[in-house]
Amino acid sequence: MANTPYPESYYAASANAVPPRPALQDDVETDVCVIGAGYTGLSSALFLLENGFRVTVLEAAKVGFGASGRNGGQIVNSYSRDIDVIERSVGPKQAQLLGQMAFEGGRIIRERVAKYNIQCDLKDGGVFAALTAKQMDHLESQKRLWERFGHTQLELLDQRRIREVVACDQYVGGMLDMSGGHIHPLNLALGEAAAVESLGGSIYEQSPAVRIERGANPVVHTPQGKVRAKFIIVAGNAYLGNLVPELAAKSMPCGTQVITTEPLGDELAKALLPQDYCVEDCNYLLDYYRLTGDKRLIFGGGVVYGARDPANIEAIIRPKMLKAFPQLKDVKIDYAWTGNFLLTLSRLPQVGRLGDNIYYSQGCSGHGVTYTHLAGKVLAEALRGQAERFDAFADLPHYPFPGGQLLRTPFAALGAWYYGLRDKFGM
Repeated sequence: MANTPYPESYYAASANAVPPRPALQDDVETDVCVIGAGYTGLSSALFLLENGFRVTVLEAAKVGFGASGRNGGQIVNSYSRDIDVIERSVGPKQAQLLGQMAFEGGRIIRERVAKYNIQCDLKDGGVFAALTAKQMDHLESQKRLWERFGHTQLELLDQRRIREVVACDQYVGGMLDMSGGHIHPLNLALGEAAAVESLGGSIYEQSPAVRIERGANPVVHTPQGKVRAKFIIVAGNAYLGNLVPELAAKSMPCGTQVITTEPLGDELAKALLPQDYCVEDCNYLLDYYRLTGDKRLIFGGGVVYGARDPANIEAIIRPKMLKAFPQLKDVKIDYAWTGNFLLTLSRLPQVGRLGDNIYYSQGCSGHGVTYTHLAGKVLAEALRGQAERFDAFADLPHYPFPGGQLLRTPFAALGAWYYGLRDKFGM
C-alpha cells in the first residue's frame, strides 16, 4: 500500500523525531476503535485509556496528518459561533452547559502538556485585534459574555495598549485572553500519540478505514486488516471522505492557507510581538499570526471553499502579511501550505451517535484546536454512560447545505464574498 507522508510544511520540517508506526495487517479486538489520529481521536483515546478502556486508533496517513498538524497553532477559546448565538438558538439551559465547556479545551491542552511532558513550544496569551470601532464594541460585549460564564483572564486593550503587544498600526484596540496561547500543533499531536501508547493504546498509521460493518459488534475494515470493537469513534473530520455518508451531507471541507518566514532573529521578532502572544483579527475572513519557537512568523488567512489546493499560496497570503507588517518586505518565505477544516452551515460542531455504538464529532468550523480536546473528553464520558454534556452538543440543530454536495461550495463562496465585502467596508 502507498505510504502517505506529511505534506511539506514548517511543522513537518520541525517535528519532533518519532518512530514510524506500522499499518494494521491482521484482525484486532478492542473496546473502542477510533478512526483518525488527529486531536479529536487522540483526545478521545487518552481519556478512554485513562478510564480503563482498551483502545485502537486507525489513521489513514500519519498522526496529525490533517488539520491537527497543519493549523495556525493558536489556542482560541469558545466556538466558531459564540455562546450568545447558541443561547438564541437553543435556550438558556443548554447554552449554560455549552458555555461552561467553552473554555475547557485550552485547560485540557495545558494539562496534557504538563502531565505527559509534551515538547510543543506552549506559550500563553492570545489577542483578538479590532480593525474598526464596531469590532471593538463587539469585543467589549464578548468580554462581558465570557465573564458571565466565569472566564476572567481577559483584558481590553485600547489603541495605545495594543501597540505595546503588536507592532501593527491597523488596529484600533483589542482584547487579550491570557488563557489563550499557541503551540507547535504537530508536536502536540505527536506527544499525545506517544501518551496514548504509553497507556497501552495501539495506533496504526497508513491504515485507512474503508468500510464500517455496523451492528451489535461493529467491525472497521482497512485494506489489510480489521478491528472488532464494542464502540467506534469517528474522528476523521475534513479527511473522512464518504466513509459515513450521513455525515458528509451536513458539512463541507474548506482550505486555509499558511506561510512561514525565514527566522527573523530575536530583535525583529521582539519588535513585532514583544510579549510573544498570538494574534487574530476580528474580520469574518480573518488573518492570524504568531511567532514560532525559532522566531519565524507564521501567518495564515483566507478560505478556499471545497478544499482545493490553490496554486500559489504565497501570492495569496504574503500581501496580507505585508499589510500588517510592511517592515517584513525583504523577508523570505520558507514554507507555504494549505490544510482543510470542516465547515458546518451553523458553524457549530456536529456531535452524535449512529445506532447504539458509533459516536462522532466533526465540523469545528475553524475553532478546532481547543474544541477537539474537549470533544475527546465529552465522547469518552458518553461511552462511560455520562451523557449530559454529550447531549448538549448532540441536541444542537444542524442542516444540510442548500443544494446538497453539488451546490454547497458555490453557496458558501457567495456567502464568503458577501462577508468579505462587509470586512472591507467595516460594515
